Amino acid sequence: MRQSIRSLLAASFIVLATASCDKAEQKKAELPPPVFPVKVAEVVVRDVPIYLEGVGQTRGHEEIEISARVEGFLETMNFKEGTFVKKGQVLYTIDSRPFRANLAQARASLAQSEAELVRKHQDVARFEPLVAKNAVSVQEYETSVAQEKAQKSAVAAAKASSDRAQIELGYTTVLAPADGLIGATLVHPGTLVGKGTNTVLTRMSQVDPIAVRFSIAERDYLVLARRRQAALTADGGLPAADVTPGGAAVFKLVLADGSTHPHDGKLSFVDRNVNATTGTILVEAEFPNPGGIVRPGQFGKVRVEVSSKKDAVLVARRSVLDQQGITSVAVVKADDTIEMRPVKTADRVGDLWVIDNGLKAGERVVVEGLQKIRPGAKVKPETVPLEELKSIGDAPAPAPSASAASASAEK
Repeated sequence: MRQSIRSLLAASFIVLATASCDKAEQKKAELPPPVFPVKVAEVVVRDVPIYLEGVGQTRGHEEIEISARVEGFLETMNFKEGTFVKKGQVLYTIDSRPFRANLAQARASLAQSEAELVRKHQDVARFEPLVAKNAVSVQEYETSVAQEKAQKSAVAAAKASSDRAQIELGYTTVLAPADGLIGATLVHPGTLVGKGTNTVLTRMSQVDPIAVRFSIAERDYLVLARRRQAALTADGGLPAADVTPGGAAVFKLVLADGSTHPHDGKLSFVDRNVNATTGTILVEAEFPNPGGIVRPGQFGKVRVEVSSKKDAVLVARRSVLDQQGITSVAVVKADDTIEMRPVKTADRVGDLWVIDNGLKAGERVVVEGLQKIRPGAKVKPETVPLEELKSIGDAPAPAPSASAASASAEK
């Protein structure tokens, strides 16, 4: 009897538990699906410039090594490191005493040779009338003439030695060969320099204008070359320096902190060949740099407008997802649900992508909150103007590594 009651109670408990679970599942099923807040931006259509970009390293318009050209002990350093110097300014002095002694000796030898030449010339002048009277032999006269010529050569050699000694004495004062920014000294007073080889004392750069060398793809080079050729033709075949600004490519320099150099640049150098390994070619642009704010060795991004695209479809860069080579965006439909739509991207314009296929003007795409949503999910969109996207938690692009940028600049 007791066993029957226990079985009945157990069965009742199971029925009650099952009913409770069914009610919980039913209540859960009746709850509305979650709505995710996201930020969206409307797809816009506008004319946009298309830029060619490259990362490079700055260098002086002229890079000069200041070297010791004679051997001796460095006596003085006459400049402040890291400052601007003028052409002809004294930078270093080397102990000049040995060179002054050499110059004095060379000048004495020259004077001796010149005195001997005077004596030889007097012999010729004395023998010339005597040979006509047969008072001296023709052989004696010819010998005196030959000795005079030999002595003239000796005087020339002595003069050359004197000039060389004068030049070497001049090398003991090291002058700035041009106006420019001088770097740290590599040698300090008291050091023996120039022994066996020229010793580099310091380096200087002409930083106005400042140059940036970077590598671009072969196809991008062809775009620039054709544009430059068109500008030359339009200006009557004038040299590149005489091409009107409207016809020539205008370069911009974006520095490591994201700021843009205030002065426009121009193409100044294109290497003679394309690198067969990388398919790139080295080019250089020059920028006015009054005040020397930009220094050699800095990394920067060079950009130049090469064309424009009319009625381009634009979306924010962050809204484009790239998964295994397939690009897509999250489109918010009219009922505020998500549709993952594949798109075809073209050029990048700053923080925007140009979309060639897959979107049309006025559609809304998610720019923030992509990690929360899935296809068909209900969202609560907050529209953000496309111009304000830079302020929505978008960290600045990292600066290129020194090795990567250096490799790019050297190719």
